Amino acid sequence: MDYSEIKEKMNKSIDSLNEKFSEVRAGRANPAILNKVKIDYYGTPTPINQVAGVSVPEARLIVIQPWDMSVLKEIEKAILASDIGINPNNDGKVIRLAFPELNEERRKELVKDIKKMAEECKVAIRNSRRDGMDLAKKLQKDGDITEDELKQAENEIQNLTDKSIEEIDKMLENKEKEIMSI
Repeated sequence: MDYSEIKEKMNKSIDSLNEKFSEVRAGRANPAILNKVKIDYYGTPTPINQVAGVSVPEARLIVIQPWDMSVLKEIEKAILASDIGINPNNDGKVIRLAFPELNEERRKELVKDIKKMAEECKVAIRNSRRDGMDLAKKLQKDGDITEDELKQAENEIQNLTDKSIEEIDKMLENKEKEIMSI
């Protein structure tokens, strides 16, 4: 039995979680929080990093410098409309996003959010395991694999699941430390 498809699904779930974690605002300025913010650029939804230079000159500041000054207002509107929770400061040439210091309550809220994200990822991993187990049982029922091969397949799928869940737990622990230590 081929486990590559199951492993690939699990890895995609983990990659998705990693991307979500990178977008969590943990007090430090991280340009990744702008990844989902798009502006209307000549009728096309366009990511900010494709119409402007995005830099982090200080730990708590992102500077957005558009290459075309006509999109400055559009960028400002898109940031205000997004749910990143930061008000842009427009000086006519660049937009500055200043990240406030995180208070204890907000940190705990962020930790709760990332735990929820991690749990959702674990559910996706378990769904991949279930699909793999169902496939193995179907193959055994159809006579394509023996009962011993079914047991081996179930063990292999469970090992993939355990490794994936362990990786998620490590990622969660690291992100939690990052949020609580800032």
